[in-house]
Amino acid sequence: MTVSLSRRGLLFAGVPAMAGAWVLSSCSSSSDAESVAADQLLTIGTVNTPSGLNVFTASDIAATWALRFTLDPLLDQSEPLKFVPRIAQSIESTDNINWTIKLRSGATWSDGQPITADDIVFTFNTMANPKAAMGTSTYLTTLDGVSPATGKLASGTEIPALKKVDDTTVTFKTASVVDNNYIMEMIGTKVLILPKHTLKDIAPEGLAKSDYGVKGPTVFSGAYKITKFTKDTSIEYEANPTYYAGKPKISNVVMKIMPAANLAGELSAGTITMNSGGGIGNIPFGDMETVKGLSGVATSINPSIGFQTMYFNTLTFTDKRVRQAIAHAINRPQIVSQLLKGNGEVIDGPFSSVNPYLDKGLTPIAYDPEKAKSLLAASGWDTSKEINFVIPTGNSVREASADIIMENLKAIGLNVKGSKYDFPTAFSMAGKHNYDLVLIGLTLTMDPDVTSVYGPGATYNFTSWKTDRNSELLAKGKQTVGQAARTPIYKELQAIWQDELPVLTLYSNYEVSAKQKPLKVGGAPAFWSGMMANVEAWQFGAA
Repeated sequence: MTVSLSRRGLLFAGVPAMAGAWVLSSCSSSSDAESVAADQLLTIGTVNTPSGLNVFTASDIAATWALRFTLDPLLDQSEPLKFVPRIAQSIESTDNINWTIKLRSGATWSDGQPITADDIVFTFNTMANPKAAMGTSTYLTTLDGVSPATGKLASGTEIPALKKVDDTTVTFKTASVVDNNYIMEMIGTKVLILPKHTLKDIAPEGLAKSDYGVKGPTVFSGAYKITKFTKDTSIEYEANPTYYAGKPKISNVVMKIMPAANLAGELSAGTITMNSGGGIGNIPFGDMETVKGLSGVATSINPSIGFQTMYFNTLTFTDKRVRQAIAHAINRPQIVSQLLKGNGEVIDGPFSSVNPYLDKGLTPIAYDPEKAKSLLAASGWDTSKEINFVIPTGNSVREASADIIMENLKAIGLNVKGSKYDFPTAFSMAGKHNYDLVLIGLTLTMDPDVTSVYGPGATYNFTSWKTDRNSELLAKGKQTVGQAARTPIYKELQAIWQDELPVLTLYSNYEVSAKQKPLKVGGAPAFWSGMMANVEAWQFGAA
């Protein structure tokens, strides 16, 4: 399972997997991939099945990335901390408390209606409405008047100080000083804007069950519209000819959902144009030599902000010494060397080596089975107790890592039972705390705030863990401006997380990008989060 705090906070709770296939009413037989000329069809190989394409409840990275083709945020992040316009031209503040969003001129919805300040205000208020099932409200946690943990309103339906000034200007206020990059990334790039004129008459509690939610966005702002979604098989798109940023140069896109082991073969056969990357479509490193040898395919390997974790249910493992024992028992270097062929890194906590807030001076958790046994004995843990280890399928490396982990844990005397589930099921189980250990992939943000994972009651806090000092520092980190001032805060937090271990980071695997060479513009870049910043410009042939 790979999730993005969105999504990148996540709205996993109670979201059923979509069964069968559905087709939008606008879809006709002419939209089928087979009828599109080869030079106008981009086929993306991906691994994770989206939990669904309901913009109100979609939470995993596969679903939010799929939706990103059809709904735009205010800004994009083309490179680390480099923000470019989408629906908005800018988000600015002179005091880091009072903020102004200026919309770009000429942005429209697919039905021709202009995208205005009304849509921005509607989207934010809907996210914050406690009756609306939108976990992405965690992106709003810094706003004045909402819960700093969930981004929801305690009462009422409107966020205080969120105002429409005119059709192209929105102002809002944060509860305290907030770093510019935090606002640009969390509010600018993570919030997908909704069409007020389409949704305003639907009660907030009914949005997730509306046609717009269940069937997917029928009025959209992005470069493509979804024409067909067949669960576990594919998602089909066709270009939005009136896209405000310019008509896409490629007319049709298909995401083919497949096992990771199939990606190399499909690249070789030419039946996919590229892999999705980003943790949801990485080519297994064991296949890289094959892929590198394909004459018509260009490849690259890059460090990632994403990583794989193991969550602890702290209601099961109440003593941190048990969690520490499990951490010392796992041979993470073996996972990196054996399964990733060295194309990754062992890290502790939510920051990989590409994040400037990583505390490189923190002593890593060592693979030490004897120390693990000592900690386990000191804790008094009943080794006969069965441990429910939930393993999501779809990521071959992660599944193989689970075998190593179970072997390691049994070696220190733990009674571990591994159970594999498809991604939507495993994700739902994690959200309901129906596990003892669970593997989860995370792709966070360049901004160091990780309240969504470590905050009490937050969307990604599947662990039930909380401490007063952690909560205090998370709040302080969001309220502090500038990297120099924020670094000591997150340094202390990393030490707390490594000691308390509600979550153990297993490894950060490098991103593998492969694409057919005729795709001159497009594909997965070194900074995967910036992939969609120029999607309308993707093209075959000469750029």
